[in-house]
Formats: sequence, structure tokens, C-alpha cells
Amino acid sequence: MKFAIGCDDAAYNLKVELIKYLQELGIECDDFGAGAGDKTLYPNVAEKVALAVAEGKYDRAILTCGTGIGMCITANKIPGVRAAVCHDVFSAERSRKSNDAQIICFGERVIGVELAKSLLKTWIACDFAGGGSTPKLEKMKEIDAKYSKH
Repeated sequence: MKFAIGCDDAAYNLKVELIKYLQELGIECDDFGAGAGDKTLYPNVAEKVALAVAEGKYDRAILTCGTGIGMCITANKIPGVRAAVCHDVFSAERSRKSNDAQIICFGERVIGVELAKSLLKTWIACDFAGGGSTPKLEKMKEIDAKYSKH
């Protein structure tokens, strides 16, 4: 499994810790920034990461900012991408099992490193469950395709 990760300046420390954690898990990860001390607008990072996921260069991705919300909103602008802000285990699990989210978003100002690791562990372990979620996911894809042409 190959991951991309990105952050803005508000979540640099969380990104660094999550990269270490992914390495411990043996997961390859490419860093899309920001660097230490960089002033970075989160939409720039989210766009690059989401495009790379949509193009199939990465299986999944992690985006971190102050709350996770701005990264998530921006990533979801890219056709074919499903990003979710997750600050609890149930949301992390359901984002994969019900929505097949390829990108998880965290807020460094909202959760701590250990909780982020726990959520990431859950998210990595989960796959799309299909079943009753399949028609919903297919409808999301139809809507995505319909409006991506504009």
C-alpha cells in the first residue's frame, strides 16, 4: 500500500509523527509538505495530494491541518476523491467501510498524536464493505461524474 501525506503549517508536527508511524507499519509514504517553518496554504497541499490519489499514484492519503476541515473540503473538490475528517474510531471505520474514502483528514488542534495513530490504524485496516453501501457509493460516483464535466 502506498500513501501520500500532506499538511499545512498548522499541522506539521502531527504530519511528522504520522510519517514515523507509517514507517513503523512498513507503509511507503511520500510527503507533500509543508516543511518545518513553512507558511503553506492548505488548499495547495490538498489539491496536490487529492490529484495524485485521483490519478491512481497513491492508494490512500492523509491530510492534516488545524481542524482537518479545510483539507477535507478542498480534497473533495477533485473528481473521484472521497475524503473524510475523522476524529473518532467509528468515523474512521465508517469512512472506509461505508464510503470507501481514500483520504483521511485530521486536525492537529483537535486531536493528539496518539489518537491520530489509533484512528489511522483503524482506517488502514478497513476496506469498503459493499452490501447496502454499494448503491450509495455508486450514486456518489454518478453525481461526481455528472458535475466534474462542468
